Amino acid sequence: MGFHEIRFPANLSFGSVGGPERRTEIVTLANGFEERNTPWDHSRRRYDAGVGLRSLDDVERLIAFFEARRGQVYGFRWKDWSDFKSCPASKTVTAVDQIIGTGDGKTVSFGLVKTYRSGGAEYVRPIVKPVAGSVKVAIARDDKVEGLEFTVDPATGVVTFSTPPDTGTVVSAGFEFDVPVRFDTDRIQTSVASFQAGDVPTVPVVEVRV
Repeated sequence: MGFHEIRFPANLSFGSVGGPERRTEIVTLANGFEERNTPWDHSRRRYDAGVGLRSLDDVERLIAFFEARRGQVYGFRWKDWSDFKSCPASKTVTAVDQIIGTGDGKTVSFGLVKTYRSGGAEYVRPIVKPVAGSVKVAIARDDKVEGLEFTVDPATGVVTFSTPPDTGTVVSAGFEFDVPVRFDTDRIQTSVASFQAGDVPTVPVVEVRV
């Protein structure tokens, strides 16, 4: 699958409409009870990139980005303004925002994750497109130095330590991240007249597995 490590212009994605979706299979039994199951371990996000367009210059930038991605062929990064940090949007990223693993004295690589909790339930989301330079890491709440004690692959979200964390130590991280997406259409229709009248094109974008 082709993927370009480039972010859709953040000022154009600001104000976009979208969010996570799930796939649930529901079977109603003869007694009226339901059986519910899902074939998806992880949710998939959808957005409308057209909502953030505010000028004809924005339309031109969108078309250039669309053409460079060859429509649906190449994926790209997308900033979800409603969910782009390891912490609440109003807070500052710290190295203890998310637990990403526990040391065993051997493992040196850990994938970034973000955990969503509500009541007694939780969902652990893999983070595969962290923003370069934003990742902070700690072992047993002791901050580590990037480039010296650990490295991060911004294309996969894997943190690798120079030496394995000790057995039983908590490995945590904080970060900003993008969503890997592609355009969900091979056609964009725009009109100068309609855009000036306040009408904007619909440009569907969908998350991809990488």
